[in-house]
Amino acid sequence: MERINAKLYNWASILEESTRNQALTTASMPFIFPHLALMPDAHLGRGATVGSVIPTLGAMS
Repeated sequence: MERINAKLYNWASILEESTRNQALTTASMPFIFPHLALMPDAHLGRGATVGSVIPTLGAMS
């Protein structure tokens, strides 16, 4: 497990730069709590990273 920052944790052994950037953008949203997690199969998606767990506080998706 790699802690990219306080709001983004990564379990993927191979993480493309575009996927990382997309996850960083999503993780910076104010309703993400406590952090976004990237699973081993994480890859670029439309709007949100496929293969991610996105817990929220006060929001539904």
